Amino acid sequence: MRKIVRLLAGTGVLALTVSLAGTASYAGGHRVTTPTLTGWAALPAGTFVPGSEQSGALATGNLNGFTVPFADQPIQGFSGIVDNGDGTFDVLSDNGYGNQANSGDFLLRIQRLAPVFRTKQVDVVGGINLTDPDGLIPWTLTRTDRVLTGADFDPESIVRAADNSYWIGDEFGPYLLHFDRAGRLLDAPVALDGVVAPETAARTGVTATARSSKGYEGLAQSPDGRYLYGLLEGTVTGDPAGELRLNEFDVRAKKYTGKRWTYQLDNPDLAIGDAISVDRNRFLIIERDGGQGATAVVKKIYLAEKRGTKLQKTLLVDLMNVANPRRVGGFGPTFTFPFQTIEDVVILDDRTIAVLNDNNFPFSTGRSATAADNNEWITIALPKPLNVDKRLLK
Repeated sequence: MRKIVRLLAGTGVLALTVSLAGTASYAGGHRVTTPTLTGWAALPAGTFVPGSEQSGALATGNLNGFTVPFADQPIQGFSGIVDNGDGTFDVLSDNGYGNQANSGDFLLRIQRLAPVFRTKQVDVVGGINLTDPDGLIPWTLTRTDRVLTGADFDPESIVRAADNSYWIGDEFGPYLLHFDRAGRLLDAPVALDGVVAPETAARTGVTATARSSKGYEGLAQSPDGRYLYGLLEGTVTGDPAGELRLNEFDVRAKKYTGKRWTYQLDNPDLAIGDAISVDRNRFLIIERDGGQGATAVVKKIYLAEKRGTKLQKTLLVDLMNVANPRRVGGFGPTFTFPFQTIEDVVILDDRTIAVLNDNNFPFSTGRSATAADNNEWITIALPKPLNVDKRLLK
């Protein structure tokens, strides 16, 4: 059985105070001619929330040396990230073990993490579970205490509003979910007209128009905080192959505006992993194939700009070809990020981004064919400034 690491991870409100000056940092200020690795840290695959609850009882397949059920909840599956501006980040875990049927004992959670690139480690400093104490979800949940699980929703993207509440994009609806800073649902789930995932179709009897796990993989926020932009991971039935919908949502009115743009994948077999704002018209979008390790080929970050009703994209970083002249992380002069799912990008400053993988614990094996992937956290210096809207930076 592989080593299990349990780190201090409180279950209280994320507004806790942490003192991390001088530890949680990244190496900014680089001037480079090509995208260059400047920081690398990792959270071990076997990292769990101590004193939580048993999880993974229905997980099957190759567990890469781990044994189920786990005594506690794994800290894994990173699918969205928010910068707190103090060296810590709120990182969203996804639905658990890959599907609705086997994830009913995985508690949906926002983790609070701090990468320490000097020691190549990631500290777990807090977290909150997502709940619906006021009964705003009208259908039956997995748990009677209304703590949300991976059988209820598949959260894949996150932004934080000016009032410190969170908006989360889900794939089972797809829905937009609004939580307060303690993880309590504030509004009923907001559905997207004309788009129905198989999980919702099975519950409602409505015909599905999207494939499973192809809902809101990306969620961006306008610099003024007024609008959200949800990017679907997959093509809606009837749309051109490889064309993805980006929908505008008015946070004040709590409804969709009807404005929509399209993002074209390089190949219909690809998928997006995240979408975040650079300014009111531009986004960073991760585009990837489903390969890992030796079969990983397409792992890219594009800069996409609104042009009419379409997004015009320009390659920003090829994550399979990142310069590493300083051998950061102990890797060679060319660094690759060969993971099946790469679902987190965040802008640290005008020339630096951070990228995280979703390790699909315990299943993904991008670094080794025989070992469960860690959650890796990298920083990349860019050759040109993004000219990011300063309101989007902490």
